[in-house]
Amino acid sequence: MEEKLVSILNEMAEYLSIAQMKKLQEVLLKNLVPNPVKQIETTNEEYLKLFLDAKRIEGCSERTIQYYRTTAEHLLNRVKTPIRKMTTDEIRTYLVEYQQNGRCSKVTVDNIRRNISSFFSWLEEEDYILKSPMRRIHKIKTKTVVKEVISDESMERMRDACTELRDLAIIDLLYSTGIRVGELVQLNISDVDLEQRECIVFGKGEKERRVYFDAKAKVHLSEYLESRSDDNPALFVTLDAPYDRLKISGVEIRLRKLGRRLSIERIHPHKFRRTMATRAIDKGMPIEQVQKILGHSQIDTTMQYAIVNQNNVKTSHRRYIA
Repeated sequence: MEEKLVSILNEMAEYLSIAQMKKLQEVLLKNLVPNPVKQIETTNEEYLKLFLDAKRIEGCSERTIQYYRTTAEHLLNRVKTPIRKMTTDEIRTYLVEYQQNGRCSKVTVDNIRRNISSFFSWLEEEDYILKSPMRRIHKIKTKTVVKEVISDESMERMRDACTELRDLAIIDLLYSTGIRVGELVQLNISDVDLEQRECIVFGKGEKERRVYFDAKAKVHLSEYLESRSDDNPALFVTLDAPYDRLKISGVEIRLRKLGRRLSIERIHPHKFRRTMATRAIDKGMPIEQVQKILGHSQIDTTMQYAIVNQNNVKTSHRRYIA
């Protein structure tokens, strides 16, 4: 009997809305199943916990899981409807009010939409709900902004302005490898092969990959390591005792101060990653190889870094058209 009911529901899912499907399920159970056992309703909080546990098992970082939790909890606090009965209109209204009350950009709202969509897609895949109410809420159109990269002149100015060997080594390693700042601070000395100019990093989801650095980075890394007197296994440590492993915030603050001192706008770790990817693609490196170096699982993500140099566009136009 249960198999027949599931078959009926699956066949009707194409023609009915979520609310109609839920009503059909109730009617079928009431009229066709003798003395159905009343199930204990799972709470919204329990569904969220199941989702976060699944993401943790999949290898998502705690930072990503926290982002999912914050986004979903905000939705569930504002929309009190049980998850199994939540509708598209309720979520769409929530997103509109979120943007209006928070005065945030379309990019921020689209990030919220994407996280909520992941939550409901998982619930649908796990058969906790019949159909995700997010299916009809599409990507929010946003302006495509060409983000800046670090110029060669700015790189040389930053190198010259560094007063610490550590900072110089950080700049060159970020610039030549394109690694994330989170990957940088996790590096140990044992992960680096100076002779081969390569190192092993662990990216998102603890995925291991090999990245490569240039001769400048090798020289500055060697000088920095030779200058150290501590026994901390971390590649980069604080400048003062007890020489703890350097944190993400420490790198960000240091680079921001350096940029301000030189009047170079918006210097942060991720800008080095974008610059490396852009330069690589600009000089002809196949996008698949850039994807491998950056550790992206989807090539579409890599394409977001592919900012084509306008001067090269002009040269190509003159060569092929003008």
